[in-house]
Amino acid sequence: MNAKIQAIEREAGEGKCFSRAHVGKLAFKKIGEMEELYQRGVFIDSLVVDPPVSHGEILSTPILVGESTAERIKEKIWACLLDDDDVRKIGVYGMGGIGKSTVMEHINNSLLKESNKFDYVIWVIVSKPFNVIQLQHDIARKLDLDLREVEHVKERAAKLKAKLEDKKRYVLILDDMWEAFPLEKVGIPEPTSSNGCKLVLTTRLLDVCLGMNCKNIKMELLSKEEAQNLFLDKLGRDVFNSPNLKAIAEEVLERCAQLPLAIVTIAGKAEVFKILEFSYERLKDEKLQQCLLHCALYPEDFKIEKPELIEHLIDEGIIERRNSRQAEFDRGYSMLNKLENACLLEGGIEENDKERFVKMHDLVRDMVLRVASPQFKVEGQLGLEDFSDEGKWGEDLVKASVDYLAIFSKVKAEEVASLKNLETFKGLFSDMYEFSTYIRSLEKGQLATYEIQVGKPLSLRAIWGKKVVLKNCNISRGEESFELPKDVHDLQIRRCKNLRCLCDVPSLNHATELKRISLRSCKGIEHILCSLSSSCTLSLQTPEILELRHLANLRGLFRKEKDASAQVPPHTFSRLKRIDVYQCGKLKKLLTPGLLLNLHNLEHINVSVCAQIREIIEEEEDEKEEEGMDTTKITLPKLKKLWLQSLPELKSICSSSKVISCDSLEEILIYRCPKLKRLPLTPPPSLKKIEADEEEWWESLEWDSQDTKNVLQPFFRKIRIGEQVKADIKYFRGVCEQGELHS
Repeated sequence: MNAKIQAIEREAGEGKCFSRAHVGKLAFKKIGEMEELYQRGVFIDSLVVDPPVSHGEILSTPILVGESTAERIKEKIWACLLDDDDVRKIGVYGMGGIGKSTVMEHINNSLLKESNKFDYVIWVIVSKPFNVIQLQHDIARKLDLDLREVEHVKERAAKLKAKLEDKKRYVLILDDMWEAFPLEKVGIPEPTSSNGCKLVLTTRLLDVCLGMNCKNIKMELLSKEEAQNLFLDKLGRDVFNSPNLKAIAEEVLERCAQLPLAIVTIAGKAEVFKILEFSYERLKDEKLQQCLLHCALYPEDFKIEKPELIEHLIDEGIIERRNSRQAEFDRGYSMLNKLENACLLEGGIEENDKERFVKMHDLVRDMVLRVASPQFKVEGQLGLEDFSDEGKWGEDLVKASVDYLAIFSKVKAEEVASLKNLETFKGLFSDMYEFSTYIRSLEKGQLATYEIQVGKPLSLRAIWGKKVVLKNCNISRGEESFELPKDVHDLQIRRCKNLRCLCDVPSLNHATELKRISLRSCKGIEHILCSLSSSCTLSLQTPEILELRHLANLRGLFRKEKDASAQVPPHTFSRLKRIDVYQCGKLKKLLTPGLLLNLHNLEHINVSVCAQIREIIEEEEDEKEEEGMDTTKITLPKLKKLWLQSLPELKSICSSSKVISCDSLEEILIYRCPKLKRLPLTPPPSLKKIEADEEEWWESLEWDSQDTKNVLQPFFRKIRIGEQVKADIKYFRGVCEQGELHS
């Protein structure tokens, strides 16, 4: 064609006989031929070189920080992509700023440069919030496919699927996903070994990986050595040459807590918070946010045992009350799992006791407290001048968590008394005077939840509710009276050696909301109440749980003095649901006949490791004198569980002239009680099981009638060898349901 055009130009230049009309006609004809050839893409007798086909986009990537950690994760993903044909979908998850996208950017580039297994690598950042049309558009744009004129989602999906199927072997990388979706809805073919395709996604939520049916790979934090090297690379290695700068740098590095983004952008800390706050806001569920706020009240790096945490969430109303305690705990575990899956909490298991716990990354904790400010304030190791600083403790303060180790023997009642808007408080007073002064300053109902300790600090186990712990305090009759909060729910008295009985705590009469009493390691206690004497007017009507542990000199619940009536005051322990007795070596009898009349709400009796106990229900005086009496019935209408463990001298539950009627009884556990020869029961209709460690013991029992044994026989089960250890610790499991284990 070019030759013909040049010939025409020569002829015109040489002045040959071409009329103007003829030249125009010929030119018009050749122009038409050129346009047709151009449209058809056919160039006769010429060579056309096509532009190179794009197989993907090389991304600009930062250096991969944390050589061993990041490289280990990268190698794991690389192996799934290239070596494992069974893995078609890979989910990389971890908290915000940990480096998921950076690792995948490196993999994207490596696939384009080094691998011949895939023809195409497609990188797409998923929009927030998730939008099907937007994702279709973003993927289509990477494939040079125009979907702007296709309005219906299904039609767009069909065209996109056809385009991807035409590409065949490809890796599709979806970065920063926040929710799972069906692939067919978007138009992404299901990756299979036959089509040779694979899908990789990054997310902060494990639930997204599970919802997409991926092989899950968790992005781990840097090691401490990697974190320090990265920090020094950014800050300058000479910073550690100055002792002052080194101390500051180490403190800042510790705050970053091995999170790559935090280390790299520590100068712009707000950017770190912005990323983490988005995860927090995405929770949407206000109860989950409140749960996270509650976890932030624990000290840094604190391992929060899950059962304990759930108890507190129930007490604070974060977990709503349900039909059963189990349902409330199920809801609690579900909430914690969601926060773990969102990488806002980190889960783990203690090596020693196998307890499951959660803890919060330092920067997540800082973010949560920043969101909650100024209504929450959490400070550790405050001096008195810090505590009273108005800049730190504003009038709007609603919650405070003070590290009581730091304020021990320093805090004054007048300093905390000034916080009139405080709703939740945890702290320690050095003595009973400061404690009582603070209690007298409180307005009625001011504190919604509290843990107040007096005396020696306990191990750091942040329990929330309305709790007072008195440890190593001087509590004895004749000493100046001290005040208890009138709305206290949980009273724990530990190692107060001068305490003789609860009558020495007269302010208990005003504690009208008391639910739990726990007495531990108080050597002076011989009886819980001396209320059979006229000198004590204490009446405990509201407690639901009575826990007696390590009371070496305990002889009984009540002390009867000379000329005192044997009548137990009406309503004493009338709401009691559970009694736990453990390692009370001198206790011989537990319940008095008079007290039984008040125990119509008792649900659980648990007596363990008491070397001298012989009877659970004491025999009455007239029963000792008379023989051949008619059998009388003892009624405990709500009793569900009777656990008797490691009681070598236990001979009877009650006297031979009595039989216990417990229509609600579901479970009996008799373990290592070799001298117990009688179960004085009428067969309860609700019974589910009778467990014991020896079948011979069961066969040797004495029965009032053979019929009773025949009725109860189907419920008996010997504890298997593998279960005996569980039986040994069943007591402790029961205590765990109500609070702390360690004194």
